[in-house]
Amino acid sequence: MSNFELLPSREAGLERLKRFLPSAGKKYSELRNYDLGQNNHIHVSMLSPYIRHRAITETEVLKSVLGSHSPKSAEKFIQEIFWRTYWKGWLEMRPSVWADYCSTLNRLLDQLQTQPDFRRSWEDACQGNTGIDCFDVWAKELFDTGYLHNHSRMWFASIWIHTLKLPWELGADFFLRNLLDGDPASNTLSWRWVGGAQTVGKTYMASAQNIKKFTKDRFSKINLSSTPQIIPGSKNPERLPVLFDEIPYKPKKYAILLQSEDMDWSVLKKLIPKAEKIFCLHPQGDLKPFIQSKLQYNFKTKLLEDALSRWQDKLGPVNFIESLDEVKNQDYDFIFTNYVTIGYTGNLFKGLNWGNTKVIKIASNYDRTAWPYATHGFFRFKDQIGNLLTHLN
Repeated sequence: MSNFELLPSREAGLERLKRFLPSAGKKYSELRNYDLGQNNHIHVSMLSPYIRHRAITETEVLKSVLGSHSPKSAEKFIQEIFWRTYWKGWLEMRPSVWADYCSTLNRLLDQLQTQPDFRRSWEDACQGNTGIDCFDVWAKELFDTGYLHNHSRMWFASIWIHTLKLPWELGADFFLRNLLDGDPASNTLSWRWVGGAQTVGKTYMASAQNIKKFTKDRFSKINLSSTPQIIPGSKNPERLPVLFDEIPYKPKKYAILLQSEDMDWSVLKKLIPKAEKIFCLHPQGDLKPFIQSKLQYNFKTKLLEDALSRWQDKLGPVNFIESLDEVKNQDYDFIFTNYVTIGYTGNLFKGLNWGNTKVIKIASNYDRTAWPYATHGFFRFKDQIGNLLTHLN
């Protein structure tokens, strides 16, 4: 396997983790911000597509890192793992932020159909035809590979918002439909942060000097705005408690629903043997308005096939469904599934009438422990990382 080839299997993710471990300490801390170009991301792990779908879990990665490094030397890498966790917990407590994003995105997609100049500017940005060298290279790399260095994601979002002055929702949508690790929480909230809505009034501004330094002077035409374009956002979005379902005592007449948002099905392991049926949700069409790239769709599909093959001896026959309508009217007392986080898959469950069937969404111990701390900013959450690491066992 090439160092930069993202193969859709758990084995590939574990092999990548094994190769990265020696660099997860001081070396990562010193060099992680350098983007040396496509197929040359030697200073980062590129584990995110596997963690995103839990082909490998955060717990596995953290235990492996702590088996090779002290918490202090691997502090920066450990924090990167927890950033994704923090974003998920933060958004679970504030579903209105996702709802607002979806509503605005729908409106903007309609405007693209009726405003030719607006559509042309958007297409130029997505296709890498803006004349800003670095931005255009990153747009094409994202489309071609499904991956982008984390530092370049920040620069890209900053240029999109502050220099090109395009709506952030369309930029977040471009990322979400192309990134192999595209996650509704970390993607949406990171774009809001760059535009000054997440930490209200505090924007992230890319600079030509910073880009040149951390790309080793690979680009020349970098004419960027120095005036921030503050995006609108809710200053104090309503924070709701995260409610975790509990498994009923000795449940009878139930089914299992597998889905690709979380392919660590160990939380369902004890329930699987007595389930009347095993369903697997795998929509063949697009979740409107979300139209994912073929690269992303194929990666997710093959990762799901890999998970099913690994679990085959425990699952038995699996019934594939394209829509929840195919299972909601069946006569079960319960349907058990992994916790479905806020996002397009979560939208499928929202408001669906299940009749007398109760859907139980089972969260991992990792999420149950970490998410409740995502009440404020990341730095307050970061103070709990030491305690969270002690819970890994």
